[in-house]
Amino acid sequence: MNPKILSYLGLAMRAGKLVSGEFAVEKAVKTQTAYLVLVAEDASENTKKLFFDKCNYRGIPCHLGFSKEELGKACGKEQRASIGICDQGFAGAIIKLL
Repeated sequence: MNPKILSYLGLAMRAGKLVSGEFAVEKAVKTQTAYLVLVAEDASENTKKLFFDKCNYRGIPCHLGFSKEELGKACGKEQRASIGICDQGFAGAIIKLL
């Protein structure tokens, strides 16, 4: 995966436009404030299915990539299985790189 994506995730985190962790991302998807969801490749199958199903139902792009450690490091936290981007600009820039 493109390392620029990780730097965009860091910028989004500092701008307050990123949510991480299963419950926060799930809430952002349900309220449709997330414009893009990234799920870690090494996340459990249940977590992957949960986010892909919820995102497909609501028309939110959901991509599989990076490891839990990489996603957590990009947002300055521990390991994260899922990350939601809550800004159209950041989401669009990341989608172009995917």
